[in-house]
Amino acid sequence: MKSGPIDPLVCPISYTVSIVRGKWQWVILWLLYTEKVQRYGELKKRLPTISHKMLSQQLSSLEQEELIHREEYPQIPPKVEYSLTEKGKTMIPVLEIMAEWGRRYSSQA
Repeated sequence: MKSGPIDPLVCPISYTVSIVRGKWQWVILWLLYTEKVQRYGELKKRLPTISHKMLSQQLSSLEQEELIHREEYPQIPPKVEYSLTEKGKTMIPVLEIMAEWGRRYSSQA
């Protein structure tokens, strides 16, 4: 095995981690997988410790990476819904493996 710096363009794990960054994005993807379509307020209720600014940033980043879809409805009050894109749905096997690992080892923490 070679040693030295890891090139994120070559290392698939580094690339994946560069696309889905931090704990919140993984949790948001999981919520959209398990709950299907969620409004901003619903996500905020499910993630009470995340700030509004952080939630907005995380949703925007996931949207830019084309992992989630943002549907805005022209009404008052404004209505915005988030869901997984087809690309986002390809993360489901990874999320399921992470969830299984967490269920198995979280009781040991």
